[in-house]
Amino acid sequence: MRRRASIPGVKYIFITGGVVSSLGKGLTAAALGALLEHRGLSVRLQKFDPYLNVDPGTMNPYQHGEVYVLDDGAETDLDLGHYERFTSSTLTRLNNLTSGQVYESVIQKERRGDYLGMTVQVIPHVTNEIKERLYSAGKGVDVLVTEIGGTVGDIEGLPFIEAMRQFALEVGRQNIVFIHVTLIPFLAAAGELKTKPTQQSVAKLREIGIQPDVLVCRSEKPLSADIRQKLSLFCNVPVRAVIEELDVESSIYELPVMLANESLDDIVLDMLHVDAPRRPDNPWREIVRKLKSPAHRVDIGVVGKYIELQDAYKSVYESLTHGGIAHDCGVNIIRLDAEAIEANPEAALRGLDGIVVPGGFGSRGIEGKITAVRYAREHGLPYFGLCLGMQMAVIEFARNVAGLANANTTEVDPKTPHPVIDIMAEQKEVTEKGATMRLGSYDCKLVEGTLSRQAYGAELVRERHRHRYEFNNDYREKLTKAGLRISGINPGRNLVEIVEVAGHPWFVGVQFHPEFQSKPTRPHPLFAAFIGAAVLHREKK
Repeated sequence: MRRRASIPGVKYIFITGGVVSSLGKGLTAAALGALLEHRGLSVRLQKFDPYLNVDPGTMNPYQHGEVYVLDDGAETDLDLGHYERFTSSTLTRLNNLTSGQVYESVIQKERRGDYLGMTVQVIPHVTNEIKERLYSAGKGVDVLVTEIGGTVGDIEGLPFIEAMRQFALEVGRQNIVFIHVTLIPFLAAAGELKTKPTQQSVAKLREIGIQPDVLVCRSEKPLSADIRQKLSLFCNVPVRAVIEELDVESSIYELPVMLANESLDDIVLDMLHVDAPRRPDNPWREIVRKLKSPAHRVDIGVVGKYIELQDAYKSVYESLTHGGIAHDCGVNIIRLDAEAIEANPEAALRGLDGIVVPGGFGSRGIEGKITAVRYAREHGLPYFGLCLGMQMAVIEFARNVAGLANANTTEVDPKTPHPVIDIMAEQKEVTEKGATMRLGSYDCKLVEGTLSRQAYGAELVRERHRHRYEFNNDYREKLTKAGLRISGINPGRNLVEIVEVAGHPWFVGVQFHPEFQSKPTRPHPLFAAFIGAAVLHREKK
């Protein structure tokens, strides 16, 4: 049994970003959280987002990427997915705070008279709201890691940075570490790395009153000793706290190993005055070994309509990788545009070892997804449908096996003669878009003798949802008689959660989002089973 480190009070780590966005602050926070957990500390992570949306639930994937759903139904930033994948944390809506939520709360308090007639201002009222979330989120853990979205200097982020400055004063500087993630660009024309952008970014932080303790330097080239010395001198950071963070070769799961090699966890714990001895059995090294030198390889086609966006199906891609880890298998993900498949499915799908159709909304690409489902069913190819992907499987089966011509979802065709997928009754009265879907964790009872029950090894499981449309129970008897197996049911509301196709090697569609509960250290059972089926398919070819 691991000895848990004992520390006096909560310690706080703030992670900011400079120079440009999308540097990987969330991954850095998650990887650091993994390292601190490995040292025996209890860790919680949270994200502060400066945008004015209340949450990302109504944002287009082109704007924001994937919406990550938590057990309590909160629609959050995709970085919370990294937090849960890298650590043992199960997060809640308290772990994602946006400017929209902050201002909404402040205005509600003003309307109720909570401020007793005071003039409501950014300082102290907005900053107090932000600090309150820090105090709340830190309860019950050793270390709270908070990532501030955006880039230092953004006008939207100033209240959050100011709240951090005040918070450090309140809890004591010895209990806080400020980590600044920044870019060290390589100029090919000059043939050298440039530190000036980082110097300017740190200067901007210091203007606000925050001196970073650690620099995490994103770079495509290794940092020389001279570069580290220069950054140390001009940014007022110890040389050992100038951390090199190169682009990883094969997977984001190399990051905990890379940062451990740079001793980031040692440095942070020293600064926080925490004694938590390093353990030799770092599990991330074996994960990286499986990713770099797997015993098997499979090609998996992901059929979607946001394929060109890396972050739109982030959790799906990562969960497929986790499934590969479970079988010591490298997963080559082939992104396929649903609209392009309709014309020539054979050319697009031939040679794959498995097909995934992820979740989504709207009518674009629907027929291409249905075509991909039919190809998988007719060719005995392992198929895994997630949310919308399950609905597409039901529609394809209804049309081409059960003989229900023009069967469809009422989301796409409100006048379809066979609405095998229909909007939930309570959703018909909904007028607002935000946080009004079926969201969060629900029970699913599994049927004995099914692929799903075999994969889970349990009768009752809980999975996270995000959708408005459901399997239409009016068609359950007709479809099951034609060979569609209902293998999972929500017992409280008698809603279909999982479908399978009888006689197929591995064909599973789920109404929920299993990708939101998969970790590299604990692959989701269905993703592991799907990749296992893909490995068998490959071996038989």
